[in-house]
Amino acid sequence: MSMSEITGQPSFVVMQIGKRHFALPSDIVVELAPPVRLHRFPHTSPLLAGVIVRRGRIVPVYDAASVLVGNSAFTQRFFLIARRRSGKSADFGAIPVNGECELASGEVLAPAPDRPVYVTGSLAFNDELIDVLDFTALAALNASSAGRPRSAEIPS
Repeated sequence: MSMSEITGQPSFVVMQIGKRHFALPSDIVVELAPPVRLHRFPHTSPLLAGVIVRRGRIVPVYDAASVLVGNSAFTQRFFLIARRRSGKSADFGAIPVNGECELASGEVLAPAPDRPVYVTGSLAFNDELIDVLDFTALAALNASSAGRPRSAEIPS
C-alpha cells in the first residue's frame, strides 16, 4: 500500500539540494542510488553533467542545482533517479542529492505566477513551503529559459 493510499493525499520524495528542499512526486522516483562514478563527455547540453551506469542502464545526470540553487551540487554524490517523459515514451534521469531524502504527503498549492516553469506547486514541509518540481520540464531546460517565470511562458 502506498503512502497516497494511506493518507488520501499525493505523496512526494523530498530531497535536499544545497541548503534547500525540493519535492518530486513519489510515483516517478525509481531509487536513490549510492555514490557511483559520473562519466563526463564533451557535449553542448547545458544541464547535462554526464551519465551514470545503474542496473545495466545508462542514466543521464542533470545538474539541477545550477538552476535550483545557483551552484553545482557535485559535492553530493548520491543520485535520485526518476522517470521523465520523452515524447510518448519515458526514460530515466538522475539528479545529484545529498542522500537525505524523505517521504511526505500533502496538498499541493498552485504555483505563484512568478515561479519558474519547472515548478508545479508548493508543498508544506517542516514549517516551510518547498517547490514541487516537474522533472521532465527541469531536465528539458536550456540556459536561456532556466529562470524564466511562469508568467513569461509563451502560449501554444
